[in-house]
Parts: sequence; C-alpha cells; structure tokens
Amino acid sequence: MANHKSAIKRHKQSLKRAARNRAARTRVKNAVKNVRAAIQGNDKNLAQTALGEASSVLAKAAGKGALHWKKAARKISRLAKAVNALGAE
Repeated sequence: MANHKSAIKRHKQSLKRAARNRAARTRVKNAVKNVRAAIQGNDKNLAQTALGEASSVLAKAAGKGALHWKKAARKISRLAKAVNALGAE
C-alpha cells in the first residue's frame, strides 16, 4: 500500500471508482440476461420491454465510462436485431 498522503487518497479513490464500475457492469449483465431470457422464451412484448431497459442501462454505463461507448452500441444493436427477429418467425 502507498505511504504518501496523496497516494493513499488516490488509492481510496481508485477503489471507490472500481466498485462503482463493477456495479454498473453487473447491472449491464443482468439487463442483457433479461433480454436474452425473453428472447429464448419467444415473448416479444417482454423482450421489447426488457430491451428498452437494457438500452437505458447500457447507455448510462457507457456515459459514465464503465463501458466503452462502441461496445454499448454494439450490444444494443445486436439485442434489438434479435428482438426484431422474433416477429419475423
């Protein structure tokens, strides 16, 4: 662990940020999991609702820097494509 006062403060800050980012990534994983579960169950309405929530969670995580913005956009796009494919079957 650090010895200087400023280094101790930076270490504490990094731990706080890491915890915040971990929580944001966990929320993303759960939201994506909910969409995929609805897709597996062939429930279009539930999938669309879950997709809206997941899009919001992904956008917030990207905006806060917990997730890269292009990764968030890619996930939203792929989930939307999968949800839209439910109606085509």
